[in-house]
Amino acid sequence: MKINKILIIFFLTLFTSPVISVEQTFNQWLIEFEKYALKNNISKETYNKTMTKVIFLPKVIKYDRYQPEFYEDTKTYISKRTSEKKIKQGIKLYKKNKNFIESIDEKFSVEKTLLLSLMGIETNFGTYVGKMDILSSLATLSFDKRRRDFFTKELITILQLVEKGIIDHNLLYGSWAGAFGNFQFMPSTIKNYAIDYDNNDMIELKSTKDSFASAANYINKIGWKKQQPCFIEISLNENVPKNLLNTSAKKLNNKKRFKDLKKFILNKNEYDIDENLIGAIITPDKDIIPDSENLKPAYIVFENYEKILQWNRSLRFGLAVCTLKKKFENAL
Repeated sequence: MKINKILIIFFLTLFTSPVISVEQTFNQWLIEFEKYALKNNISKETYNKTMTKVIFLPKVIKYDRYQPEFYEDTKTYISKRTSEKKIKQGIKLYKKNKNFIESIDEKFSVEKTLLLSLMGIETNFGTYVGKMDILSSLATLSFDKRRRDFFTKELITILQLVEKGIIDHNLLYGSWAGAFGNFQFMPSTIKNYAIDYDNNDMIELKSTKDSFASAANYINKIGWKKQQPCFIEISLNENVPKNLLNTSAKKLNNKKRFKDLKKFILNKNEYDIDENLIGAIITPDKDIIPDSENLKPAYIVFENYEKILQWNRSLRFGLAVCTLKKKFENAL
């Protein structure tokens, strides 16, 4: 959804005017945003109870510019998020809710180990869901230039969910980027995939039942295939064509059948993989980590891995989730 012409004209005026404080320009932005919200199925009553205390959060802009996915090397990123302590915490949660989690696994055809992995990495099993005022975070990022259209859409969506009584606005505390609950759903994800699983007429993504069912529904609907591989770590030979090496999570290019990629792998016979599976080669440290080697580390990732990228568009995040999933498989 593009910002309408009124907002565009306002933004152009705002950022070409003489220098004034960010707080002043943000408050002016709020005046124009209210007009925009009321034109997008938000009542005056809902706007007043949700947005009157919204403030500009400078630290949100700082976090947006300095995310760990942009500066940590792959080995560091994964090791921090797949520790033995995290595995023990996940097993404890699983044992406490075993029958329910097993039922979700079966009903949605999504492995319990994947759900535990996603929750463990996103919020440390619900122990850190974030304390930021989500409405202020989304408003700050909507006001900011970098990804204005995306966050304006998310802010409108969360207000519409409050309008419909699907989400209680008093509970909207979460991540700096506006994600909410045990699995860190953005507003558009809540709208499209979240489930009131316990049928109490409210989606409560900090509760075990609603959050697990919603996460399973989400990953199932975007095409996760149960019991299929996510990735394998590989050693590449020196003659691999450079155009096969993906360094960005935005889109994986030059995908081929595994049997066609095997010729570029050292020790190619080590892997018990269906040769007709479609995969792509990623070298996640290249172009991000200074002085990183072109061919190390390297992975072949498959279709399930790309579903994790739809959840969070980060090569390292996808690798960490699948690594932790494998560790849970070995532990349970």
